[in-house]
Amino acid sequence: MNALHDELHDEPDAVLDVLGIGFGPSNLALAIAVEEHNAQAAPEDRIRAGFLERQPSFGWHRGMLIEDATMQVSFLKDLVTMRNPTSDFSFLCFLRERGRMVDFLNAKTLFPLRIEFHEYFEWAAARVAHLVDYSDEVVSVEPVTGPDGEIRWLDVVSRVPGAPGRTVTRRARNISVAVGLEPHLPPDTALSDRIWHNSQLVPRVKELNASGERSVGRVLVLGAGQSGAEALDYLHRSFPEAEICAIFAKYGYTPADDSPFANRIFDPEAVDVYFRSTPEVKQSLVDYHRSTNYSVVDMDLIESLYATMYREKVQGRERLQMRNVSRIRDVRTLDDHLEVTVEYLPTGEREVLLADLLVHATGYRPRDLDTLLGRTAKLCLRDDKDAVRVGRDHRVELTPDVTAGIYLQGATEHTHGLTSTLLSTTAVRSGEILDSLIAHRTGDLAAPIG
Repeated sequence: MNALHDELHDEPDAVLDVLGIGFGPSNLALAIAVEEHNAQAAPEDRIRAGFLERQPSFGWHRGMLIEDATMQVSFLKDLVTMRNPTSDFSFLCFLRERGRMVDFLNAKTLFPLRIEFHEYFEWAAARVAHLVDYSDEVVSVEPVTGPDGEIRWLDVVSRVPGAPGRTVTRRARNISVAVGLEPHLPPDTALSDRIWHNSQLVPRVKELNASGERSVGRVLVLGAGQSGAEALDYLHRSFPEAEICAIFAKYGYTPADDSPFANRIFDPEAVDVYFRSTPEVKQSLVDYHRSTNYSVVDMDLIESLYATMYREKVQGRERLQMRNVSRIRDVRTLDDHLEVTVEYLPTGEREVLLADLLVHATGYRPRDLDTLLGRTAKLCLRDDKDAVRVGRDHRVELTPDVTAGIYLQGATEHTHGLTSTLLSTTAVRSGEILDSLIAHRTGDLAAPIG
């Protein structure tokens, strides 16, 4: 039980200025912003913050930490540099501490290995560990009304780690919701030891290879985006005797547009443009620039996969295969294999493929905010499409009787654009939320947690 947990129990009337729900890169960046603010602020101006994370330790897409996979954003878009280039929480400061700065510079790249960037995140998270409770899953968020009739606080209820049935309540003036995304699966899909989502890929493969319980003859990978292509390549290398087959509705992989002008859609200024635009313009911006992020693949990986397929064709053993312009229509799980019905869309012809594994590289979707917030969700104002209304400062618009605040990180593509779920503006967003927290501070006194 860490310092945050102990402190809140020693002072039952304590109220946090902000309580973060989830501790991935977004709330980690906010924690750092708060730390840097507090280091320079007078005691009365400091922000009292805490964060809750249901995982036992910091982890960011661990299931896709393929050893040679690289980041798709520059290392300068780390947790702090775009907000505070002099911060000692930067990726370069991490490299200096690890003794690898010169080696990294000699690599002449803006794009670190994904495993190294994860190590950087862990390094940063360890430096603010006093603000975080891990293994702490939030079960509800309850509005609290003050004596003047205003809803001035939010009670965040979470399960006590290692104590089934017990909960602990923390009170905050604001919450920052950054619970990340959840795997998206086709309807009626049930994950199993033979049917995976790519978010489980690396540990599942290692476990299967280590157990030696069964041989793998054929693996199917559903999906045409970066994750699908990475999964295809990783599985092809991990099971050197198996046939690895991609299935997708496209004719071929689409290259990601990472050209300089297209990448400006990820600039902080682009968020302002998107936020001020009409719904029609917002939709057109997303449509025009989907190729920067959605269902696209890095060109280097496309070329590598094609070279592998051609080489195997020359050698007469085609392990890497593709069923393009196709969809999966049915999956049957039998005792020792899967029967997967694949339809070739131009003709409607169907074939049944026998497979040992089926990997869904079918993307992610935002977690349901209403389920997390419970009764508090009813305080959120909605637009004409029933989406939550969010201000430019990432603060949810709430009913007039609420002075407590809810900040959203990662579920605001409809208001803030394509960077909502990406790392590109994480550092800048944390500074904007910090500024908003400071601007909304009031002199309210703590009320006892009932």
